[in-house]
Amino acid sequence: MATATKNETAGPERGRRHLFQGTVVSDKTDKTRVVMVERQVRHALYEKIQRKRSKFYVHDERNESRVGDFVEIVGTRPLSRLKRWRLARIVKSAPRSASAKTVAHAPQEGEA
Repeated sequence: MATATKNETAGPERGRRHLFQGTVVSDKTDKTRVVMVERQVRHALYEKIQRKRSKFYVHDERNESRVGDFVEIVGTRPLSRLKRWRLARIVKSAPRSASAKTVAHAPQEGEA
């Protein structure tokens, strides 16, 4: 009698998931980001290379990405009406401006 190995009892293997890279264009909602993915395609008749853009609603569980970040997203089961993508990792963070913080905390005229 042969014993079953760990791989045989684990069930069927999952296929390759969709993986895209793009830029975060909105982070206004809680745990949701809008990511713009840009790709180049050749026109079927005229053969000119065109840029195509797609916006994806992405689930960001820890709210770690910000507008301007270059991120990697992976396909997942439907999480809501529009979200079918999860944030895999932040490839490159956008520079954070310290001036926005200092302007918000700067004292107004007439304040002591």
